[in-house]
Amino acid sequence: MKRDSRLSGILHILLHMADQPKPLTSELLAKAMDTNPVIVRRIMSGLRERGYVHSEKGHGGGWTLACDLATITLNDVYTALGSPSLLAIGNRTEAPGCLVEQAVNAALNQAFQDAENQLLARLGEVTLADLRTDIRRRTPTGQPPEPLEITHAS
Repeated sequence: MKRDSRLSGILHILLHMADQPKPLTSELLAKAMDTNPVIVRRIMSGLRERGYVHSEKGHGGGWTLACDLATITLNDVYTALGSPSLLAIGNRTEAPGCLVEQAVNAALNQAFQDAENQLLARLGEVTLADLRTDIRRRTPTGQPPEPLEITHAS
C-alpha cells in the first residue's frame, strides 16, 4: 500500500518557501515534491483558502507564504489538505452480524480513535516556526538551507 506523503511534502516546500525572496512556481514546487504541478496547485489552493499562502499569476508569479510561520501548526496544514486518513489499517467488515467481529471492531475503533486524537494533538503543538528552528540547528552555519532550485535540481 502506497503511503500518503502529501503532508510531509507540503511541509517541505512551505519551509523552503519561507526563505525565498521571490515567488516559487508550481513547477518548481512539484519538482521538489516529485509530483505533477496540477497536484501542487490543488494542494496549495487549500492553503490559500485559509490564508497561509498567496499566489500571483503571470511572469514572475508563483506562490509565497502569506503569514508568519509561528501561526501555522502541522495540524493546520493537515486540515488544509482535507484531513486525509491518518491510519492505513482498518476493520474487517465481511461479517457484520458476527459477535466476534463486532467485539474486535469495537476495540480497534477505540484504539484507532485514541491514536488519532493523540496524533492530532501533537500536530497542533508543532508550528512551522518550530521546524524552521530545527532546520537552522541542523545547518552548520545556522543559516537558511540552500534555495529550493539548488537542493532539488535534477
